[in-house]
Amino acid sequence: MTTPVSVEFFDRQFQRQLRDADFALNPFERLALPHVAGSVLDLGCGLGNFSLEAARRGCSVTAVDASPTAIERLRWAAREEQLPVTPLQADLGGFRIEQDYDTIAAIGLLMFFRKEHALALLRQIQERVRPGGRAIVNVLIEGTTYLGMFKPDEYYLFGANELQQAFGGWNRLLARGDSFPAPEGTRKEFATVIAQKAQS
Repeated sequence: MTTPVSVEFFDRQFQRQLRDADFALNPFERLALPHVAGSVLDLGCGLGNFSLEAARRGCSVTAVDASPTAIERLRWAAREEQLPVTPLQADLGGFRIEQDYDTIAAIGLLMFFRKEHALALLRQIQERVRPGGRAIVNVLIEGTTYLGMFKPDEYYLFGANELQQAFGGWNRLLARGDSFPAPEGTRKEFATVIAQKAQS
């Protein structure tokens, strides 16, 4: 099986972060932390900084990533602190969410798939959040010009308001856009939605 370009890209990044002991939460993880509760599924968890912090705050976390470097580090860190984190290495291109959770986070993940799969995984997230639970989703949107981490035709930039519209029937606790400079004069344009599912 060939390794997707994005997995190789992030595995190299994670190895650099490990060497530098760089475990800071990114801005979207910091934004999301006050909204996590109960059982948490962290899809595309990376080195697990968000998963570990959620567990420190009393959550029980299942953390999934395709990077062996990331999962190995997370497994070690969770064991060292005796935190309720279950790391799982899996190909997210074929991953199915098999149970319900109080919180499901997909921070910086869905854009790494073709449109059909990105939207199917978003629907799975919405279906598997328990009534009253929360979904935390962050994606790159149209206008992004930093594309070096993508394989051509193997990614999806969401429309500017597409993510918000997808959560139209939910209580949107936060919906915002962010823009960041990227290498070689490019930009990253993000949309983030944190939404609560209606009680049944």
